[in-house]
Amino acid sequence: MTRVPLRPLARIIGARAAGENPDLIERENIRQRHEVMRDKARQMAEGRLLVLGALFICGFVLIGARMSLLAVSEPQEPRTIASSTTITAQRADIVDRNGRVLATNFDTHSLYVHPQDLIDREGTAKQLAAIFPDLDEAELLKDFSGKRKFLWIKRRISPEQQQAVHDIGDPGVLFGPREMRLYPNGPLAAHILGGVQFGREDVATAEILGVAGVEKFFDDYLRDPAHGGAPLELSIDLSVQAAVERVLYGGMRLLNAKGAAAVLMDAHTGEVVSLASVPDFDPNNRPRPLTEGDQADSPLFNRAVQGVYELGSAFKIFTVAQGMELGLLNPETPINTSRPLKWGKFEIGEFQNKNYGPTLTASKVIEKSSNVGTARIALDIGIKRQKEFLGALGFLEPTSIEMVEAPTGKPLLPPNWSELSAMTISYGHGISTSPLHLAAGYASLLNGGTRVNPTLLKQKTRIQGERIVRPEVSAAARTMLRKVVTQGTASFGDVQGYAVGGKTGTADKPRPQGGYYKDRTITTFATVFPTHDPKYVLVVTLDEPIETSGTKPRRTAGWTAVPVAAELIQRVAPLLGLRPEVEPGVLESVTLASSN
Repeated sequence: MTRVPLRPLARIIGARAAGENPDLIERENIRQRHEVMRDKARQMAEGRLLVLGALFICGFVLIGARMSLLAVSEPQEPRTIASSTTITAQRADIVDRNGRVLATNFDTHSLYVHPQDLIDREGTAKQLAAIFPDLDEAELLKDFSGKRKFLWIKRRISPEQQQAVHDIGDPGVLFGPREMRLYPNGPLAAHILGGVQFGREDVATAEILGVAGVEKFFDDYLRDPAHGGAPLELSIDLSVQAAVERVLYGGMRLLNAKGAAAVLMDAHTGEVVSLASVPDFDPNNRPRPLTEGDQADSPLFNRAVQGVYELGSAFKIFTVAQGMELGLLNPETPINTSRPLKWGKFEIGEFQNKNYGPTLTASKVIEKSSNVGTARIALDIGIKRQKEFLGALGFLEPTSIEMVEAPTGKPLLPPNWSELSAMTISYGHGISTSPLHLAAGYASLLNGGTRVNPTLLKQKTRIQGERIVRPEVSAAARTMLRKVVTQGTASFGDVQGYAVGGKTGTADKPRPQGGYYKDRTITTFATVFPTHDPKYVLVVTLDEPIETSGTKPRRTAGWTAVPVAAELIQRVAPLLGLRPEVEPGVLESVTLASSN
């Protein structure tokens, strides 16, 4: 800025020449300079006031907006407020092979209290305890009178409970929107589905996490929004599952069994159409695991997948089939069944000390269920080849089914696989596997001889597995199993029109301290139907059954597991779309008079 001199020389000289007072020029310049300084100061002050006013306005707008947002939002727990991640509550549905809902989401509410806002603490505690019998009135009142500013009452409540709480009318009792997992069919397919629990949560939403079954195995898929909410499609059929569970539960009760399991599998794809274990539970109200005692006594225990048992004579068909595959025998080959069969100090005998004579054909060994016959075949096969064959059928590792419980169903194998082990394993003793293992093994052997792996996912295409035995060996094995039903130990298993073939298995239960119980058995019936065109494999296992209709209690599979399996096939075969193939009878004393 250019400053004007207070006494400019040119004007001073001019003023003196004109007889004017030069001091007047200096005073005028001083006045003008002061006016300029005053205007500048005023402009600066006005600018500062304008900026300060704008800042005040912005501050009031922000504070007002925040107060409005807090006024319309739900309160949150402090730990949730501190979290910077978003809680994802949405979870995809689970449906059966026909699209029927097995698990879905349901909008409900959570219930919480702000104790400082309660008007009538004693009355509210009393009424809440009346609505929710599991709550203690004294404990509620104690919590209401403490220093806590937030108190959970219920993570989820029903609409009826919400209305009852709403009628209390206390402003300190509040609701929050909540999404929960709903199993509309109750206990149906409970062990397959498993169940869920809440993870991170606040009063407005909660994270739903799988804890067991397919809910846990497919947890990431079900929670991933990238799938657009597409449901998880399982291989099970809801109608078939309901029929299987109903019959299995009735059989367990009728035969006084401790528990039971059933697996129904597509023989060609490995799709599990039904998998049941009883006793069961309701995943809508999943019970707590046992903290003491045997976990197998818990309804959460999946006997079909987690339970590993000596399944007895149901294993004999694998020994005979391997002998045929190796060219060691055919169905009519005579097998030495003479007794005794000794290995060192051990002697192998027949069930109930039966004597089948010096020889039986290989087919009769299966039909009569000869321990001695299968043991001698196993000796011819040898330890190495027997182990390889059972490994190819999947009996040496846990199943690959899509459940978190599958790895716990690990087969129990002999620590030293000796010749004695080979002989006892040939008739289902000395090796413990799950019913699901047995179903997969039967499917692989009897579907034409190709390996299948059990799956709970609906298969769009059929994948050809590795070959286990030749097709003619598979067909011969099916013929042998059919004779077991028509002429052998499973006569109660014949279902007219469905050509059922199968093998019984009765095994004494091992004692925890060693040895075997004499009055406790695991009974199994493994079946394929129809035998001439195998479609499905069914395995039924009962834990400690007793049939009491006769003069003496009967604990063998022929009297326990076989009738239950027959009833199952009779119920579910029509549901599976299988028509009975009835042979026409001969009409006697009837004469055709006319064809018109």
